[in-house]
Amino acid sequence: MPSKQMPPAHPFDDDKLHEECGIFGAVGVKDAANFVALGLHALQHRGQEAGGIVAHDPEQGFNNARRFGYVRDNFTSQKIMETLPGPLAIGHVRYSTAGTKGQTAIRDVQPFFGEFSMGGAAIAHNGNITNANALRRELIERGSIFQSSSDSECIIHLMARSLQRNIPERMEDALRRVEGAFSVVAMTRTKLIGVRDPLGVRPLVLGKVGDGWCLASETCALDIIGAEFLREIEPGEMVVITAERGVESHFPFRPQPSKFCIFEHVYFSRPDSILGGRSVYETREAIGRELAKESPVEADLVCPVPDSGTPAAIGYSLQSGIPYAMGIIRNQYMGRTFIEPTEQIRNMGVRLKLNVNRALIEGKRIILVDDSVVRGTTSRKIKEMILDAGAKEVHFRIASPPTAWPCFYGVDTPQRDKLLAATMTEEEMRDHLAVDSLKFISLDGLYRAVGEAKGRDKGCPQYCDACFSGEYPVQPADMLEQGFELKPAAE
Repeated sequence: MPSKQMPPAHPFDDDKLHEECGIFGAVGVKDAANFVALGLHALQHRGQEAGGIVAHDPEQGFNNARRFGYVRDNFTSQKIMETLPGPLAIGHVRYSTAGTKGQTAIRDVQPFFGEFSMGGAAIAHNGNITNANALRRELIERGSIFQSSSDSECIIHLMARSLQRNIPERMEDALRRVEGAFSVVAMTRTKLIGVRDPLGVRPLVLGKVGDGWCLASETCALDIIGAEFLREIEPGEMVVITAERGVESHFPFRPQPSKFCIFEHVYFSRPDSILGGRSVYETREAIGRELAKESPVEADLVCPVPDSGTPAAIGYSLQSGIPYAMGIIRNQYMGRTFIEPTEQIRNMGVRLKLNVNRALIEGKRIILVDDSVVRGTTSRKIKEMILDAGAKEVHFRIASPPTAWPCFYGVDTPQRDKLLAATMTEEEMRDHLAVDSLKFISLDGLYRAVGEAKGRDKGCPQYCDACFSGEYPVQPADMLEQGFELKPAAE
C-alpha cells in the first residue's frame, strides 16, 4: 500500500514535544476490542497519526485493523468492530518515532503480528530502541525480512530467532538485546503480556475490569472503561495475564535505578491520570507554585497557554495571590482536516487554535504560563496576540527547565540546533521572544514539585531528565553512530 502523508494533529503548532505512542490491552472480557478502542480513545493525546487493534477469538483466530487518523473516526463503527471479536485484544495509537518521519506507511502502524512455531503473537511498543540500527543490520544479514521502517519490528524478529520454548520467554530473550526505552503490551492466543524496560522510562499500568484485566499507558484509559486501577507495572517487570490464572509477575532484567521520564509529569500524561501514586493535576499545580516562589513578578493576571499550561497557571496564581484568568481561549474543534494548511493559512499562525480574550487582557500586565519552550515560534506568536489585544506587559513563566537536549526514548524532539535553549541563554531567549521577562522553573524546583523534597540528587537523579540536563541514562547508540555529540563530562 502506498505511503500516505498525514499532517500533524495541529498543523499550525509544531512547537511542542510529542509523546509518540499509547498502548492498551485487555483479556478475559467479552469483545475485548471494544474496551481497547475506548482505552485508545482516552490515550489519543499520546498519538494522533494512526491506530491499530489486534484481537484473538478461539474460533476465528487473529484479526487486525490498522487505520490512519483518530480512534473516533476508525474504531467506533459496528462494521469495523465486528471484525475484531474475542476476549483478548491489544491496541496502539501512534505519532511516529523511529521510522519514516512525516510520511507514514500503513505497514508502520502497530500492533505488529508474527506467526511463530508455537502460534501467533502481536506486540505494541511505546518508547524508542536506541540500538535499533545495529540490531536491524544484524537481523537483515542473518536473513530477516523487515516489513516496516519501525524500530519496534526488531522485537518481533528477535523473538522469531530466539531458541526459547514459549512466546513470553522469547520476548524476554528479545528484550534483553534491546537498549533504550520500552513499555510493551503483547498477546498470544491466550495471554496478555506487559513489560517495562529496567529503567521504567515510559509508563504502564495494570487494571481490573469485571472478571478481566487490562494494561494501559495511563490510568485515564482505565477510567473510561470503568476499570479499577491496581498498580503500576514496575521498572523491569514482566506480567503474563490469562483469564484463568490472573496475573503472574517476574523480573527478567538486571535491577537498575528507576529513570521515569520527568516530562510525563510536566506535559505528556493527561492531568486526570495518576503517576507514582499522585495526581498529575496536583503535580502540575505544585510546579506552578514552585515557579511562583522562584520567579515572582508584579502583574495583574496569571493566564495559562491552554490547555497544557492550565494547572501550573492555577498553582502560580494560588501561590502568588495574583488573580487567575482565561486570557486565551482555545478552539476545541480545531481538527486535522479543518482546512488545507496552505501558506496563507499558515501565516495566520496560532489564531486558528487560540484567541485572546481582549476584554480581560487590555491594559493589564500579564503572566503567561506554559509547559515548555521548544523552538519558540508559538511563544512569539502568542506574545504578539497578547500585545495586539492591548496588554501593557507580557511575562512568560515556563513550567519546565529549558529544553536544550533531544530525547531518544520515545519523544519527537527537534534536532539540537533547532532547540532554542541549546543555542541561547535565558536572557537571549527573552530578547528573542521580545517579552518583558522570561523565567523557567529550575531543575531542582521541578524535582521538588514532583515530590523529591531535596531537589535533584546530582549523584543519582530519580527521573530521566536528559532533555533538560543532557545526562542520558542509556547511551543513544544509533545517534552516536550518526555523529551526535554527548554533553561533555566536565560541563
